[in-house]
Amino acid sequence: MSSKSPEVPARLMSMDAYRGFVMFLMMAEILHLARVSAAHPGNKFWQALAWGQTHVEWFGCSLHDLIQPSFSFLVGVALPYSIASRMAKGQTTGLMFGHAAWRSLVLILLGVFLRSTSKTQTNWTFEDTLSQIGLGYLILFWLGFRSMKTIWISLAVILVGYWLAFVLYPLPPAGFDYAALGVPTNWPYHSTGLAAHFNKNSNLAWAFDTWFLNLFPREKVFTHNGGGYSTLSFIPTLGTMILGLVAGRWLKSDLSHNEKLRRFLMAGVIGILLGLVLHLANICPLVKRIWTPTWTIFSGGACFLLLALFYYLIDLKGWRKWAFWLVVIGMNSIAIYVLVHLIDGFILDSFKIHLGQNIFKAFGEGNEPLLSGGTALLVFWLMLFWMYRKKLFIRI
Repeated sequence: MSSKSPEVPARLMSMDAYRGFVMFLMMAEILHLARVSAAHPGNKFWQALAWGQTHVEWFGCSLHDLIQPSFSFLVGVALPYSIASRMAKGQTTGLMFGHAAWRSLVLILLGVFLRSTSKTQTNWTFEDTLSQIGLGYLILFWLGFRSMKTIWISLAVILVGYWLAFVLYPLPPAGFDYAALGVPTNWPYHSTGLAAHFNKNSNLAWAFDTWFLNLFPREKVFTHNGGGYSTLSFIPTLGTMILGLVAGRWLKSDLSHNEKLRRFLMAGVIGILLGLVLHLANICPLVKRIWTPTWTIFSGGACFLLLALFYYLIDLKGWRKWAFWLVVIGMNSIAIYVLVHLIDGFILDSFKIHLGQNIFKAFGEGNEPLLSGGTALLVFWLMLFWMYRKKLFIRI
């Protein structure tokens, strides 16, 4: 009597819709809402939209700051389904790990490639979202086969260990030249106490990059990243992916719909509250740019809440039609990530060449980004819709 082969797990529409929402926020950068807001001084509506589309300078969180953690979180959410699908197809563990290693390498190099566009040589930097995911993906994949206890312990070790490494790294000496590293001496976001170990371009991750990035061929010596971003952020980013893995395990389990939703909501609230406490207590600041452990916890909580929202609306209530346009984006997230980085200018230039240089100024120069950006968004979505209809899905 032959044993029944494992079933390929059903794809959850809520995951694709959530991923599509995140990618749409990234695509919508082309609307340049800050420029539109500047053209409408005093307009609270445009000011609010512009703030939501702008990364906070250091502490805190805007809607735009949740793009990268959500993308990373969803990598973890999808992993249990990916593993189950490959096992159902009879793939061996060795083959699956080989594919995971290949995927890690491709993601790392694709991130480097996208950061090198318009450069005169390869820009060896690893803070791109894809590179950050790739650097931690093989460990995440290994955890995908481990128990929940091992997963939670690993998360704690990563976050506490990363925090401790920063705290043990010595503070800069008196008279440290912050200005030479792109940080004004009177910068309002300098912290004191334990949190001072996470200050911009004077922390452990910055010191690591001044050694590591200079091992690669460069046009000039690397001294600092203007935004404070760093290679080592992949470690706490792995923590974000692990939180997604937990969510994915819950989603794929036999728990009731209500119990899954309850867990998402509880994890979301706990994550946000704990993150705020750690920040306000000056134990570890809430900084997305260097992906502090507090940011992992806080943004992870926000991701749980967003997942809960999409899960409730789509999988529990069955309201699916409204989310179709997001699913079209979410099912080709890698494709749109690359396309937005490479051909947005080509699309807009093509319209100007063939329809006139002032085609997007029909409603005034101040509103030009809305018309040009909206046009590009429509073109991108139609491209993705064509791929969806043809069942062309880019996978790594």
